[in-house]
Amino acid sequence: MAVINSVNNFRVKQWIKLKNKPQRDKQRQFIAEGYHLVSEAYKAGRLLEFISLEKDTRFDVPSYQVTYEVMERLTSMATSAKALGICARQKEGEYGDVILLADQIHHPGNLGTIIRSAVAFGVDTIALANSVDVYNPKVIQASQGMLFHINIINRDMKDFLLTLKDEGYQIIGTDVREGVPLRDVKPNTKRAILIGNEGDGLGDGLLNECDIKVNIKMNDKCESLNVGVAASIILYGLSCIG
Repeated sequence: MAVINSVNNFRVKQWIKLKNKPQRDKQRQFIAEGYHLVSEAYKAGRLLEFISLEKDTRFDVPSYQVTYEVMERLTSMATSAKALGICARQKEGEYGDVILLADQIHHPGNLGTIIRSAVAFGVDTIALANSVDVYNPKVIQASQGMLFHINIINRDMKDFLLTLKDEGYQIIGTDVREGVPLRDVKPNTKRAILIGNEGDGLGDGLLNECDIKVNIKMNDKCESLNVGVAASIILYGLSCIG
């Protein structure tokens, strides 16, 4: 295995392009950083190429050894990763009985946390609208590789809500002002949980389409929760009582 030592190498130039969203969209590929994420990509059948600072052929895909200088150009982390994976973007699949609808989630760490919790608590599909790119490196890191194990689709939220209602889904929205306590909710088997923007929550246009509005009871000293934390609690609560 020859060592790639130049950032002007043709293959390296192609990899570097994947740091930009337009190129990720065009090539339908993205970079996963670190051995753990690369392993999750491989288990999901999405790993196309493996790049490492050391000679390493543990994955049955084309593998390349690069210098530290090259790795620095490829990584988006503050500290360069020792290994990277070039991964195939997911094809949209059919959604199942439990769907999470995420509207206008702008912070990469929040979306990554939401993806991780969705997998943990039995969500089949995440439908995103007007949110941060799911293949943003910070989203991938925060998801701890769980984005490889769940169906993620992009939809116009209002139109998709109406479609789900026609298909018999129970729409459960989050509302800190008027929602009923989470423990009082009896979810249907077919359900879609709707969460909104970090600062503004859900707009009235979406809340009006909900069959049930829920909130999380908490100490009066705390006005609100981080959207990633709130989504995790709601998904856990509904999975336990569903």
